Amino acid sequence: MVCCCLMVSDEIQRDLLEKGNVMIRLEHVSKVYGNSDRKALNDLSMEVPGGCVYGFLGPNGAGKTTAIRLITGVLKPTEGRILVDGIDVAENPLEVKRRIGFVPDSQEMYEKLTGMEYLNFMADIFGVSVKDRKERAEKYLATFELESAAGQRIQGYSRGMKQKLAVIGALIHDPAVWILDEPMVGLDPRASFLLKEELRARAEAGVTVFFSTHVLEVAERLCDRVSIINHGHLIAEGTPEELRSGEHAASLEELFLELTEDSEEGEGA
Repeated sequence: MVCCCLMVSDEIQRDLLEKGNVMIRLEHVSKVYGNSDRKALNDLSMEVPGGCVYGFLGPNGAGKTTAIRLITGVLKPTEGRILVDGIDVAENPLEVKRRIGFVPDSQEMYEKLTGMEYLNFMADIFGVSVKDRKERAEKYLATFELESAAGQRIQGYSRGMKQKLAVIGALIHDPAVWILDEPMVGLDPRASFLLKEELRARAEAGVTVFFSTHVLEVAERLCDRVSIINHGHLIAEGTPEELRSGEHAASLEELFLELTEDSEEGEGA
């Protein structure tokens, strides 16, 4: 196992953060489940600038899903503090959730609803006007080629269709922060392409896009910045170019494999 932690210089980090505010900040965050003596996250500190596509990488059991659930307020940290757009998640979770569009790794949906009823339900939760929800639903249903299924019940959807609907539901309130946990899972190549295009478009519009993935090629080609965690620790962070230029690897895939070579498969994310 390589023990180094590849970080960008303080000068580069300051320059990046001056250009865009920090939208997600984790300060010495740890998480322990129940009476376990193992930390799912261990003193994790990260800063995600606004208006970028940020890839969150790690093997199974590294702590990716735990971190995302903490950022979105689904879970509470055992130690540390998390801020989204400068707001403490623990102190004002509802205000944070108003700013976030979240696509979880599970597909737990109200399957008796039609696709359009689900989108209206999500719009009601976030107080989206009738005009705005109509425009956004039409736009994203067309973008993700789900128009013909919008009137059908979700229980008849394929896994890929449910994933696309979850993506649209997370965008219906035009969030400032878009968080996705393994969003490519279950999507066919065309749907994956459409999602990648939307991730990039959202970032170019000023939205902070934060997503976890096992698809290293996607992270290398799409992300402005990436971080790699293993066993709950941050072990590498920077732009794909910075990480590729390190002495240990010529590609992000090689770096990932080298830094996570002692990981055990089969644990939770």
